[in-house]
Amino acid sequence: MSGGKVADGRCIAPWPKDALRITFGVIWLIDAALKWLPGFRASYMSVIMGQAAGQPGWLKPWFDFWFRVQHPDAIALAYLVAVIETLIALALIAGFARKLTYSAAIGFSLLIWATAEGFGGPYTSGSSDIGTAIIYAVVFAALLALSYYSGPARYSVDYYLDQRISWWWRIAEVRRPAVAQAPAPAPASVTAAAQPPAADVPGVLSRSA
Repeated sequence: MSGGKVADGRCIAPWPKDALRITFGVIWLIDAALKWLPGFRASYMSVIMGQAAGQPGWLKPWFDFWFRVQHPDAIALAYLVAVIETLIALALIAGFARKLTYSAAIGFSLLIWATAEGFGGPYTSGSSDIGTAIIYAVVFAALLALSYYSGPARYSVDYYLDQRISWWWRIAEVRRPAVAQAPAPAPASVTAAAQPPAADVPGVLSRSA
């Protein structure tokens, strides 16, 4: 695949969408590296508990639920977060199982936003943003939509696996890639009609004389 076409028929290069995916993967890899530091594990539960402070009362059951789930195994869950972010980063950079990666990363980002980032709140007069994880989810959704319109990514592992594993497109592509078909051979009558008469072929006339 050398490129796609826009509405007016012009060809577009495939590398910008791959560059966007890889750049986003590098950002996630840096973020994942920070999650492997001891400070993240030490402050894991305190961050989540701190996000619950000042939240509306109707959100208290939600945060209480996550306190009960995570508190007994906070260190193990901190390691799990680091592993998941590392896998997402590597899958982004390599272009591996893109549809599955984008979909899972959307859910993971929304979960982080709803717990560790406290929905970006509490929203008071001093609030300055709505959190970063929700932006990550939007970027993953955009990559998913881009995959639908642009098709297979030339610079990805999926591009080569699609050609070797018949079902791989189900977890790599948003829609089934079009199969390139060889042009049908021309009828014999058309081929014969396209050939010049024997007298017009160089060397034939001289041999007949």
